[in-house]
Amino acid sequence: MREQGGDVVTGVVETHGRSETEALIAGIERLPMKDVPYRDRVLKEFDLDGALARRPTLILVDELAHSNAPGSRHPKRWQDIQELQSSGIDVWTTVNVQHLESLNEAVGGITGIRVWETVPDAVFDGANEVVLVDLPADELLRRLREGKVYLPEQARHARGTSFARET
Repeated sequence: MREQGGDVVTGVVETHGRSETEALIAGIERLPMKDVPYRDRVLKEFDLDGALARRPTLILVDELAHSNAPGSRHPKRWQDIQELQSSGIDVWTTVNVQHLESLNEAVGGITGIRVWETVPDAVFDGANEVVLVDLPADELLRRLREGKVYLPEQARHARGTSFARET
């Protein structure tokens, strides 16, 4: 999109410290995150007003199912994305299948892990385009070992839960 002259910015990309992910967004303008005071800490959240003021052609906003910090304009990131889209800004986002409301229980039953942040099916169904990314179990486990999914400590935990291979 950038190579075609599009004005592309990063609103939120959760790299989780992975250098390979950082490399993928190198050279793309990053919008600053907004500080949101919450209890005794300050959370970094997507700055919806900053994105609307910047008005790029396309914005990258990771983690569609994310719950925003209390006090944000919308409780969910998918609602932020809807506001961006209604103002004429195209959005590319990501979501894991277990976060779709209609699949949440089924995927939780298969994996043994239930996630509580979900996206209404209507939001997903309203997408102009969906790209499914799927990997064979062995490839996913290899990527996990190489630190391409989570950093080492998270990866160790995930290998015994989310990414356990059935024997």
